[in-house]
Order: sequence, then C-alpha cells, then structure tokens
Amino acid sequence: MQKAQRDLPTKIFIRFLTISIGSAYEIETQLLIAYDLKFISEQELKKVNNDLNEIIKMISKFKSSLKI
Repeated sequence: MQKAQRDLPTKIFIRFLTISIGSAYEIETQLLIAYDLKFISEQELKKVNNDLNEIIKMISKFKSSLKI
C-alpha cells in the first residue's frame, strides 16, 4: 500500500509527460498548416520543427528514465 502511494505522483507525472508529447505533435501539425497557408517560410518551418523534434526527444528520454 505504501509503495502504491509513493508511485502515484510518478504515474501522474508520466501521464503529464505523455500529454506534453502529444501537444508537441499538435504543434507540429499547426506548423505544417501555417507553412501550407504561407504564414511561415520553409526556413522557419525547418528551424522550429527541428527544435520541436529535439524537445520531443528530450521529453521521451526523460519519461523512459523514470521508474514506477
């Protein structure tokens, strides 16, 4: 019982990280739409998309390092 109580905050945090990754992919979709509608240039798209992919990798690696 005590271990389960300790694990709950970690599980909640892992859920938060999972949602964060999903939100990052939503941003990627919005970037592609902005590019298609000519709101941003291809150069801007590539730069922001590269940054976003790095953030996704960092969150994913951090999430996989957490122990339940």
